[in-house]
Parts: sequence; C-alpha cells; structure tokens
Amino acid sequence: MTALVAALPKGLRNLDPALMLIAAVFVALLLLDPGEVTNIAIFAVKAALGVAPFLLMSIMIAAYASASSADNLIAKAFQGRQATMIIAAALVGALSPFCSCGVIPLIAALLTMGVPLAPVMAFWLASPIMDPSMFILTAGTLGTDFAIAKTAAAIGVGMFGGFGMWLLTSRGLLANPLRAGIGDGGCGGSTVRAPDPVVWKFWREPARITKFRNSTISNTLFLGKWLMLAFVLEGVMLTYVPADFVKSVAGSGGYLTVLGATLVGIPAYLNGYAALPLVSGLLDQGMAPGAGMAFLIAGGVTSIPAAIAVFALARLPVFALYILFALIGSFTAGILWQALMVV
Repeated sequence: MTALVAALPKGLRNLDPALMLIAAVFVALLLLDPGEVTNIAIFAVKAALGVAPFLLMSIMIAAYASASSADNLIAKAFQGRQATMIIAAALVGALSPFCSCGVIPLIAALLTMGVPLAPVMAFWLASPIMDPSMFILTAGTLGTDFAIAKTAAAIGVGMFGGFGMWLLTSRGLLANPLRAGIGDGGCGGSTVRAPDPVVWKFWREPARITKFRNSTISNTLFLGKWLMLAFVLEGVMLTYVPADFVKSVAGSGGYLTVLGATLVGIPAYLNGYAALPLVSGLLDQGMAPGAGMAFLIAGGVTSIPAAIAVFALARLPVFALYILFALIGSFTAGILWQALMVV
C-alpha cells in the first residue's frame, strides 16, 4: 500500500488510500456493471450498521481504558509465563462476544499497552471463530457435536498461532507489530509502559477527557473507513463469486478438498451467521464434513472485513503470519474433523 501511494502524483499522495479504493471500486462498477452499484452500496451500509454496536462498544472500552489508565492493570494481567497467557488468551478469545471486526480496537489497545504479541495473537485468532451466540446458532444449524468441535478448533487455532508467535518473538523478531501511527507509533508489544495512576472517574480531569475523546474519534474514523472498504469488497465478492463454485471445490472428502475449502473460504465467506445455512445446505448436498469445518474456520478468521482490518492495523509480517496461522489451523481442524466423522 505504501509503495502504491508513493507511485501516485504528488498532489494525490495526501488522499486517504481507503477512501480512494472505495471510490475506485464504485467507479469500476459504474463502468462495468452499473446495475449492481446500488445493491452493493446497500449491502455495505447494512453490514456496517450491523457491526456498528459491537465496534463502538469495543472502541469505547479501549478509549476508557486508555483515559483512565486502567490499561496498565490489563497489561499487568498479561504478565507472567507466556505459555499460561497464551492458553488463557485462546480460551477467552473463543468465549468472548466480540466479532472479528469489533475485536480490533481491543487488540490495538493491548499491543500499545505492551502486552506480548504471542498471547495477543492467540486471542486475535480465536475470537472471530466462536462466541456464545455463534455456538447456539451453530448447534441449532449443524448440530451440537459440530458446535463443540468448532469451539475446540477455535481454541486450538488460537494456541497454535500464539505458540508459533512466541517462538518467533523469543528470537527477537517482530518487535514492532503495529503500523507507524497506530497507537504508540507501532512500538507496542515489547515493553510495558511506565504506569500512570488509575483514575476510574476520568471525566473529572480535562486532560483525560481530551484523551478519551481523541482516542474515540481517531479509532472510529480509522476503523470505519477500512471496514467500509471491506464491506464493499465483500459485497463485490458475494455478487460475482457463485455458491456453486464453493460446492465444486469442496464437494468431496480428502486432503485436497479440505485444502480447497480452506482457501475458498477467504473470498466466498459471507459472515459467521449467514455462512451457517450455506454450509448446512452444502453438507446436505454432499460437501465433506471436514471441508465444511475448514470453510467456516478459515472464513471466520480471514474473511475480507477481518483481514482488511488486520492489514490496516498490523505491519505486513504480522498480517502475513496471522493469515498463515489461520489457514494452517483451519486445514488441520478440517482434516481432524473429517477423520472423526469417517470413524
């Protein structure tokens, strides 16, 4: 993205890249398929409104923690043995109510507090796969066994990414996980900041009120534009990637089928709730159980909104590892579930 912006004429370099991409998508649609412009715009707005309550809640929580200095207490809770933190983070992530987009402000806050990247990655990977309401809907649509297995997979993928990241960071790699200008300028995750006194009623101090307001506004604008781009692209994918393509790739058993379902889950995934009836229908039509599991897990973590939010927040190596851990974990979960179903 940086190289793309640098290649632009000097007068265009100050334009926001996310807004430029949104405009470019709609210009292309106007030229190539004007009949879909309104439908995709409506889809993007509805999707944004749907995620808005969760996103705003997480932004407000992060802003409150920053303004009151309560984030130092959270950072202390993540100190200690990293192995214990990674396991706990994966468990909490799989049970938390945050969606893949709503968790982003909390991830940024944790990293800028100085929480190690490994447990943050465990939480980051596990959170979008499962939550309490998703468990109930999965059990009702695909069965209790499938819901329990998906929950176990969420914890397993989180632990896999967390321990994998721990191995890398213990060798001095990935010291600056955040992009420059995000949080503390991209230097979070290495050391915990010098503690400030916690002031729970921060609104009594003008400086803390300003900090809360600035944090809320900046995070809302930053995430809002990137998520709107994500939902526009998701609308394009849903319009032009047919469901029959998913079935053709993931319709039978075997390693290649599960691998295909893992990879196709990235562009073809709707959202956690809308994907359930799709997978249920495909399973009824012959999709392999392991392929269905891999599709749901890979799509949840690497769906377009989640992936773009991570790309906007994290440096490229961290983003690449996030995708890699998700794909390997999803493929493994699919293979294991397929093996259990065959027995």
